[in-house]
Amino acid sequence: MPTPIFDRRQFIRAGLCTLGAARFAPGVAGQPAARGKPTKFQIACMTLPYSAFPLERALSGLKSAGYRYIAWGTNHRDAAGKSVPLLAGDAPPDRAKELATRCRDLGLEPVMMFGPSPDNVEPLKHRVLQAAAAGIGQVLTFGSSRGNDAKLWVRNFKSLGPVARDQHVTIVVKQHGGNTGTGAALAEIVREVADDGVKINYDAGNVMDYHKLDPLPDIKKCADEVRSFCIKDHRLFPKDEDCGPGFGEIDHYKLLTPVAFTGHVMPLCCENIFAPVVPRPKSPEGIDALAKRAREFLEVVVAGVQAP
Repeated sequence: MPTPIFDRRQFIRAGLCTLGAARFAPGVAGQPAARGKPTKFQIACMTLPYSAFPLERALSGLKSAGYRYIAWGTNHRDAAGKSVPLLAGDAPPDRAKELATRCRDLGLEPVMMFGPSPDNVEPLKHRVLQAAAAGIGQVLTFGSSRGNDAKLWVRNFKSLGPVARDQHVTIVVKQHGGNTGTGAALAEIVREVADDGVKINYDAGNVMDYHKLDPLPDIKKCADEVRSFCIKDHRLFPKDEDCGPGFGEIDHYKLLTPVAFTGHVMPLCCENIFAPVVPRPKSPEGIDALAKRAREFLEVVVAGVQAP
């Protein structure tokens, strides 16, 4: 058979078709070869692991552990040893602004704070106003492990979404057992709300803890709606318990890969940094060391999932 002869234009067209096919061809492990803009992961730690100590000690500890970003926990011990709210739910927004200034003076940027349940609009709305005053981008909410009224949540989130957007805040709802304990279940709610002021915070440890489900298939069902993470790992052996990232059975490379190239700013907020099985540290210095380990682990994972 004679060898076909291509003219220059045919050759160029054939090359472009090949390039186009390669661009959209599946990559390794079925992942798309084409990538968008890298996600800006903000590796943060909650003050929650330091709840047995004053807030000031939590802040100095996280600073020494190398964090640039933090998330506010719930309660800390005061000078008298009493557990008190870090920021009361009914505190004026100016109080939140003062607290954020204290953090930034130490070089720590607060990126998330806990909020109340989505069951009631007004308390969550006030938390949004506190966050806005503090310059905090996300308010975290979740429901009861016993079950929640999804229709009520949709109605309330539709009311809260425009308020949050107007304040340049995003309400993020995470898994906490019950009928809203998976990313897939929350995705149905958030997509029905259809407001950029309400998105998902992914808590892989809770999915594994409450439901004994592998979170890796679950996150693929909601990845487009995820805007932050509560980072905690989980082990089923030798003891069923939450733990710090890298100590458990969750593959964080696979967990973050579906959201590695979204172009969004995405806080990764360590909620649990403790080692499994062994007792938790009694000294704040022991917590400092675990906080540093969690940060270093996540930095390695992020570099890996976004590597060229």
